[in-house]
Amino acid sequence: MIALVGKIFDGEKIIDKGTVLIEGSSIIKVTEDIEIPQGAQVIKGDFIMPGMIDAHMHFFGVEDDNVLAWNLVNEIDVAIRSTRDMEKLLRSGFTAVRDLGSKVAVRLSYLQAKGEIIGPTVIASGYSLAITGGNDDPKDLPLDIAQKLSYSFYCDSPYECRKAVRKVIRQGAGVVKVYASGAFSQGGRILPGFSLDELKAIVDEAHRAGLKVASHAYGKEAIMNSILAGVDTIEHGLGIDEEVAEMMKEKEICYVPTLSTYEIPFGLPNPYRENLIKRHFNEDMRIAVNHGLLIAAGTDYVGSKKRPHGGNYREAVLLAKYMSNLEALKTITSNAAKCLGLNSGYLREGYRGDVIVLKGDPLNNIEDLSPSNVLYVIKDGKIFRGYGLYQD
Repeated sequence: MIALVGKIFDGEKIIDKGTVLIEGSSIIKVTEDIEIPQGAQVIKGDFIMPGMIDAHMHFFGVEDDNVLAWNLVNEIDVAIRSTRDMEKLLRSGFTAVRDLGSKVAVRLSYLQAKGEIIGPTVIASGYSLAITGGNDDPKDLPLDIAQKLSYSFYCDSPYECRKAVRKVIRQGAGVVKVYASGAFSQGGRILPGFSLDELKAIVDEAHRAGLKVASHAYGKEAIMNSILAGVDTIEHGLGIDEEVAEMMKEKEICYVPTLSTYEIPFGLPNPYRENLIKRHFNEDMRIAVNHGLLIAAGTDYVGSKKRPHGGNYREAVLLAKYMSNLEALKTITSNAAKCLGLNSGYLREGYRGDVIVLKGDPLNNIEDLSPSNVLYVIKDGKIFRGYGLYQD
């Protein structure tokens, strides 16, 4: 048995001083006093909280960060780098992540669950679903080569979309990722994605299999189509307005704004892109918070030099600019767990014993979530040293 003693954030509220008891891989008790059973292994810290969750990331294992590199990178390199990133994420305090499209995440999920590699629980989409000529189609390559190398299945009708969902289910996916739109083009516009009919076919087929659907959506049309199709989470969601926010709230659709990825400069200057990002950091977030949307922290980090895994706590830091530190902690724990359908994110009896022990107090300084403050990570009944101990 493991006994964690200190100030506790249980995913919803604060306990000024208490104890979390873990036996095996489950939490068996949380008390508001110091209760240490005989023989328990005791760990004390300044702050005890659920393990962090990144609700939107990728195991691309690349050096350069562009669509061609994501597709052309050698898969052996991806596997080796991503296995290393798995351990980096765990020791940085992340006990679960959701990979929304890559070549290796389904296998990482399988191997982590078997205990063969160290890392967070991985909810993997397998390949993402995209239209031919869309955002994730590297157009510098011939089409047949692009599809062969891609981490996306291209599909261009409701029939093809249903078949593509079945393909990712065959891969072992735990979620379905779709492109309701593209991202930014150098021509100063958002590339199109799936039509409403195609999205409806994808959602229907995924939900028949019990899988949630995550929709990459830029612009009101793509967000609206995603809502009407019945997706479970809106990813990025640049350009939300009052109307779509009300619909998302009514339908309990989760919002993953991925602010972290937009604080990193990419490519040549593009006024259209820059204005949309500026709006995302202002109007979009104001609307989302005012409408009480369920916001989950997701970085869209890919494991590149520009977006390296390990610093994923940055999303909570950015979200704390629009809400209290307590609410920001929820986005990266309990909110994310709700969005992903995980039995974690809370320190409660019967929940998974995915817990981290910090020095400092992120309620006072949200930067205390950084890897250098992570002392211990408890995952699957095992105690791992965090980067905070490595650097002492």
